Amino acid sequence: MIVIGVGISVLIVLIVGIVVARKVDGDSANYLVAGRSLGVPLVAVSLMAAAVDSNATVGNTDLTSGYGFWAGASLAIGLAVCLLISGLFLAKPMNKLGLYTLADFFRRRYGRVVEVGSSVIMIFSFTILLAGNLVAVGFLLERFAGISYVWGIILSVSLVLAYTLAGGLFSDAYTAAIQTVITVVASIALLGWVVINFGIIVPAGMGPFDMGQLTDPAQGAPVNWATLISLGIGDLVAIDFMQRIFAAKSPQVAQKSCFYAAGGTFVIGIIYALVALTTTAALGLSSADGPILFTLLGDYAPPLLAVLVLSGIVAASFSTAAGAILATSAIAVRNIFGVRRIVSGGTDPLLRWTRVAMVPIVVIGVLLAIRVSQTGILLTFAFDLMLACLAAPLVLGLFWKRPGASAVIVGALLGFTVRITLLALTPTMYGVPNDLFYVPNTLITADLDGWTTMISAVVGIGSFVLVAFLRPRPPHEQDLELQVAQELESEQAALLLSRTVS
Repeated sequence: MIVIGVGISVLIVLIVGIVVARKVDGDSANYLVAGRSLGVPLVAVSLMAAAVDSNATVGNTDLTSGYGFWAGASLAIGLAVCLLISGLFLAKPMNKLGLYTLADFFRRRYGRVVEVGSSVIMIFSFTILLAGNLVAVGFLLERFAGISYVWGIILSVSLVLAYTLAGGLFSDAYTAAIQTVITVVASIALLGWVVINFGIIVPAGMGPFDMGQLTDPAQGAPVNWATLISLGIGDLVAIDFMQRIFAAKSPQVAQKSCFYAAGGTFVIGIIYALVALTTTAALGLSSADGPILFTLLGDYAPPLLAVLVLSGIVAASFSTAAGAILATSAIAVRNIFGVRRIVSGGTDPLLRWTRVAMVPIVVIGVLLAIRVSQTGILLTFAFDLMLACLAAPLVLGLFWKRPGASAVIVGALLGFTVRITLLALTPTMYGVPNDLFYVPNTLITADLDGWTTMISAVVGIGSFVLVAFLRPRPPHEQDLELQVAQELESEQAALLLSRTVS
């Protein structure tokens, strides 16, 4: 029954995604930013669907059960903080710029070299994020459908690729509406079932008000703060979030949508953390036997509830995976290879090649998911890199005119080098064994875990600010920004004209 129920929900999402694909109408602007036509409901649910993924649910419950509320809930809380900050400061000005990808901002603000460099970092990070969501679905299909972990990953990503190839952001936004409804209903139903059967049980020292989790290194405080900071600030450079912000039909719509999505993400994250604390205490569940949430749903929950919650997890993972595939492919084609939107006189090359680029992106994500079968840590590491390399050039560069390309290059190189070096030398990642990239050594112990995020961020952001003061942006870079701004305005005018004619 569980497999059939989840299969039906996936089929509905797939059908809607493919049917909506007709809205693309051969235009990359419709494919990448939904023609900049989405209202608050669709932008808000698509932002929330991107945030409430397998990391904020499956990863959340695993980490909460083992290390306490703040270890797991920080995944969702950090994402909620990111959406809140985006709504307060970034959504309106970024929507006004008329961008197609986040890398367009780096081209406009800092030039071609930074555009390419930032694109490489963003593609690298979001391929990691894609892998984290595939991991959860792979485990789910292995546990409930008897499909091997590897084939479960391949099957799930094939389904996501099918509707993303067809409809781009239009398909993503409309399927996100279904996915968000399933996730919200499932979360409320799961919490209600847990409360009725067990109440709310918070083991000593593991609850939301046990501040030792945020102050005591022995209780994982550095790791918890690293998660909050990485997701709260590093995730501002989330190419899938920004893709949805660009798709909003006005700056006001973009801002309101961020606020609604932040509230929903926060609530869902708290629910799953409380469920994990209660059921771990009441039933003695352990992640050593596989994801906590899957054990709870497979062995204890009523079948109908299991279908609902698992459908929500699959839906959330699909939405985030679709956004990551679309945004990384668009950046690769538009910002690395320089393909532009052309809709007159034939097929739009940006649309065609974005679809082609999705295949290698998916292959790399699958290989990484097979190599590192973790959920939450992949999400956090992806945005560790963003925090160390690109958060300052985005946030400060949007409002501060002094930094130039040299500041970005130095800050990103140093931040990336330090983060990768510390990754290689630290035996754990956010409290779990470092299976991603570890070089055995006696120099660094697990005590540095968590601090690695903050050290890398200080180096990357600090060097960016220092170089900005020492070497302000030269006049030719300012002239180049005006030229690129005019190019983007021309693209925006062409899009508005095509919408008016149609």
